Amino acid sequence: MIASIVIFVVAYFFIVTEKIEKSIAALLGAVAVIAGGLITFEDAVHAIDLNVIFLLVGMMTCVGVLAETGFFEWVAIFIAKKMKGDAVKILIAMLSVTMIFSALLDNVTTIILLAPVTILITQLLEIPTLPFLILEAIASNIGGTATLIGDPPNIIIGSVAKLSFNDFLINLSPGVFIIALVFIITAVLLMRKHLKVPEHIKERVNRSYPELAIRDSKNMIKALVVFAIIFAGFFVHHTFHIAPGVVALAGMCIMLLFCKAHTEKMLKIVEWDAIVFFVGLFVMIGALEHNGVIEFLANSMLKYCGNDIFLTAVIVLIGSAFFSAILDNIPFVIAMTPMVQKLIVASGGTPTGSHPLFWALALGACLGGNGTLIGASANVVAGKIGGRNGYNITFIEFLKYGVPFTIQSLVIAVIYIWIRFF
Repeated sequence: MIASIVIFVVAYFFIVTEKIEKSIAALLGAVAVIAGGLITFEDAVHAIDLNVIFLLVGMMTCVGVLAETGFFEWVAIFIAKKMKGDAVKILIAMLSVTMIFSALLDNVTTIILLAPVTILITQLLEIPTLPFLILEAIASNIGGTATLIGDPPNIIIGSVAKLSFNDFLINLSPGVFIIALVFIITAVLLMRKHLKVPEHIKERVNRSYPELAIRDSKNMIKALVVFAIIFAGFFVHHTFHIAPGVVALAGMCIMLLFCKAHTEKMLKIVEWDAIVFFVGLFVMIGALEHNGVIEFLANSMLKYCGNDIFLTAVIVLIGSAFFSAILDNIPFVIAMTPMVQKLIVASGGTPTGSHPLFWALALGACLGGNGTLIGASANVVAGKIGGRNGYNITFIEFLKYGVPFTIQSLVIAVIYIWIRFF
């Protein structure tokens, strides 16, 4: 346990300080835990979440094909023109759309789709890009909290506790809506000084012709049709027991085939450093899980609860948020769910079905991902897309926005749980 923690902390230090490239730091950490015998090679491979990897590769490639047609430039100019260059309205619209997409699809896919549009809009209006990208990543995690399919922790909790899509919608979406509303208002107030667009730029936007941005209309239509098929696959993947990553990978193959795109060229668009980063992180966290660290943390968090269900819910919420910010929330939720079930049974409840502790765990795990740059997959992807376009989101820069908004969300979540369930 100690050796696993030491290696993770050292790697985390280099990731936070960026003294060496984040992907290299994560990969060196993975090599260290395997070479040190802290996890077998087979278990390390098993710890890598291929669903996330396939989803990233598939969607990044599909977005690359669509980007070649000029679609994202068209969307960016179209939105800017419809909003008449009003940056406040654009910020509200982009954050709202991000949260809706994240609730219906998933955080990573949403960021891959919307980040390029966001970068183009901010460049067009000559307003700061970095805050927009960070706020969009935070919005994606908030929106994904509302539904069963919006965030992986919800899928895990729903599977173990036998909770349906409607269970999440009824019990979480009202609270998430309030969190989202307060978040948008706060974001606008925070950014108001940076959202002033000069009149000559507004005039330039109003006189623009979005359709001139389209470079290949035939391939654009083909790519959009394939995207529609992929999205349909995301909605029904539970019914057919097909992972979203497989859906994305299949969609990638179909798009490359029908759009006659050069595979080698399109695969170069994939943020491979992000893929490597996730692989390293998954292996290090796999070592923590394999050596009982995550279970120990979960037990330590829960042993102070006693018989007070509301206090227990608050501890589960805050504790899950804290550990989800510094670890990956997927293995943590896997370790926490059976322990939460034991607490429910001990309090006279049943281990499946709707219970405040399950909703506290879901809210904490999903919202806590906003705390740091590596707290959620969407944050990492936003950082990588930003970096490729010349907007480097540092760990510290993300903290400036992530920590205050996470605290704000958790305070509202605690109040919501108290009013809604007690």
